[in-house]
Amino acid sequence: MTPLEDKKIREKLKQKTWNEIKTNDSWAIFKIMSEFVDGYEKLSRIGPCVSIYGSARTKPGEKYYKMAEDIAYKLTQNGYGVITGGGPGIMEAGNKGAQHGGGTSVGLNIDLPFEQHDNPYIDSDKNLDFDYFFVRKVMFVKYAQGFVAMPGGFGTLDELFEAMTLIQTKKIGKFPIILVGSEFWEGLFDWIKETLIKKHGNVSQKDLELFSIVDTAEEVIEIIDQFYNKNRLMPNF
Repeated sequence: MTPLEDKKIREKLKQKTWNEIKTNDSWAIFKIMSEFVDGYEKLSRIGPCVSIYGSARTKPGEKYYKMAEDIAYKLTQNGYGVITGGGPGIMEAGNKGAQHGGGTSVGLNIDLPFEQHDNPYIDSDKNLDFDYFFVRKVMFVKYAQGFVAMPGGFGTLDELFEAMTLIQTKKIGKFPIILVGSEFWEGLFDWIKETLIKKHGNVSQKDLELFSIVDTAEEVIEIIDQFYNKNRLMPNF
């Protein structure tokens, strides 16, 4: 990163004064509205899709990159499209697998001062750009019939727990949430059981039914298909 690029990032992240915040708020409303309208219009036509979350830092050729690509490909062969955050890593793998499978490949890009750039495997008419994380997260959830969480960082955890909370509080329907990679997720699962449930009682035992932990692409497809067959639902809104 050059000194000029670093300066631009620091300027963008500089804490605004209270008056600046108040002045910007009114104008921000129009930008937020435009992102919602654009997202609703484009994504309402995509058909049944599954959102795939995961790290932007996962490299091509790594275990979970290959697995995300395989999962996305298999989803398309079972009638689902794929929604990702549109960037590199797991997101790229998801879009790549969807494109190779001939299915819908959606990318929800976010404007960040570092790391994020759109990948080349997104359908040209389904590549959306967002300035606001909360608008982007609405799109992830509103137009998905299932959620697949690959290993990732803070962003992945944020998106994962957003979906869990919305299902737990019945703000959206009970769609499958699948965590891929027991070696990565079991520690979190144990913490939820021992600390959140047993020690503090902050969630109920029944909340463990909100998600599944698996290790193969085949298990992901099986869970999603079984969910819709069991509930006799078509995978759409």
